[in-house]
Amino acid sequence: MNANAHPPGVVYLLDDEAPVLDALGFMLSSRGLDVRPHASGPELLATVDATPRPLTGVFLLDIRMEPMSGLRVHEELMARRLRNPVLFLSGHGDIPMAVEALKRGAFDFLEKPYSDNALADRVEQALAVDAAMQQHDTRQGERQARLGSLTEREREVMQRVAAGKLNKVIADELHVSVRTVEVHRARVYAKLGVRSAAEVATLLAGP
Repeated sequence: MNANAHPPGVVYLLDDEAPVLDALGFMLSSRGLDVRPHASGPELLATVDATPRPLTGVFLLDIRMEPMSGLRVHEELMARRLRNPVLFLSGHGDIPMAVEALKRGAFDFLEKPYSDNALADRVEQALAVDAAMQQHDTRQGERQARLGSLTEREREVMQRVAAGKLNKVIADELHVSVRTVEVHRARVYAKLGVRSAAEVATLLAGP
């Protein structure tokens, strides 16, 4: 991936060995990535807790550290309901732990010694996944806000419009005039930003 083509977001880097932290930070920064280095789990979690939501970016964690292991940090991130991709750096003896981390939702692990290019490429792929999730969450938020703007009567009309019912049928079911249904339908379209019954149905069926 081109150094200038990575998606927005930062790399929260964690390693308790200063030389490794510096080397990784320099290498990832040279690829144009925004690196936030941390020397301990508590330090990283303090940064996370002070960062406004939604938190964008990925976590690159050494798996074996003191006083808090990378696995424990991962557990703390999940406890905070953060879904950002997490990558682990693991030694050969840490492979079983890394595999367990994958089962718990980690994005990937890289075994030491690793190729700088392979590591940077994988981090950029994780950033692309995070960007896609952030866009999905934004769309979901917009969808919920639009639906939340409807009145109870407009919701009743919306459900029937999405089911493909004609205005006269909707009017009979709701015991109102056809003109009233037309007004409510127009308001539903305007609030939801759609132009047809098919688009209403698609919006309601969205993930």
